[in-house]
Amino acid sequence: MDIFIQQIINGLVLGSMYALIALGYTMVYGIINLINFAHGEVMMVGALTSWTCIGFMREAMPGAPGVLILLLSAVIACVVAGALNFAIEKIAYRPLRNSPKLAPLITAMGLSILLQTLAMIIWKPNYKSYPTLLPSTPIDIAGATITPTQVMILVVTAVSLAVLMWLVNYTKLGRAMRATAENPRVASLMGVKPDLIISATFIIGAVLAAIAGVMYASNYGTVQHAMGFLPGLKAFTAAVFGGIGNLAGAVVGAILLGLIESFGAGYIGDLTGGVLGSQYSDIFAFVVLIIVLTLRPSGLLGERVADRA
Repeated sequence: MDIFIQQIINGLVLGSMYALIALGYTMVYGIINLINFAHGEVMMVGALTSWTCIGFMREAMPGAPGVLILLLSAVIACVVAGALNFAIEKIAYRPLRNSPKLAPLITAMGLSILLQTLAMIIWKPNYKSYPTLLPSTPIDIAGATITPTQVMILVVTAVSLAVLMWLVNYTKLGRAMRATAENPRVASLMGVKPDLIISATFIIGAVLAAIAGVMYASNYGTVQHAMGFLPGLKAFTAAVFGGIGNLAGAVVGAILLGLIESFGAGYIGDLTGGVLGSQYSDIFAFVVLIIVLTLRPSGLLGERVADRA
């Protein structure tokens, strides 16, 4: 039973990080039908920015609490990631908005490689140790353990999702985002500025990705220039799994994906004598994705909708 609870905890922590990244994918797709494949690299830039800031702040404020340093570095990482995603949308995606769908897709893939290369030049390609700023004493829960960092991940994710849902459903900006997603031309006739709303969507997605990057680095203890590729791909998988363009679907898909990976690596790894252990945990996520999309191409919570006129 303790192993079962431990796998649930691990799956929820992993799924929480995927959820924050997946929301960026699904928000952008819901408004402009674009898959931003550079989104994982935005997460990577956020994580590396926070790592740099932590180094500076630990030297400048040697007696400052670790929680304060982590919070300040996360805020700066969000600002940098938001500015980066704003520039990406304005420079790379906006001119291609009315182009064939293949053009922005190829551009997004090129941006992903470009950002990885620039990060490798700026921060060097070696793995860097991400400092532990929170207490490391694990907390016992019915025989399973959870670290303060993992508790922080669950709490921050829950708060971030609650704020996002409030923003989208109960604010003027959220109404404008939903109107733009429904029909940009009609929304512009009603006084909404679609370009401004799309830019705001990219910035919000980048902030969530930066938060995920800081939490991912805190949980695993390392950062490097290619760290965003696989989490970004899995978050995209989660968004498609839950129903691309559906915010609730992205969260559900991400949590399920995290649990599938955790249970797959834990139980199936034991049953196969370690042949399919944690190093092959990616297999389980993508096999389940193939099965779900074969049976329900629109995802778990997605709806079949007609193409826009």
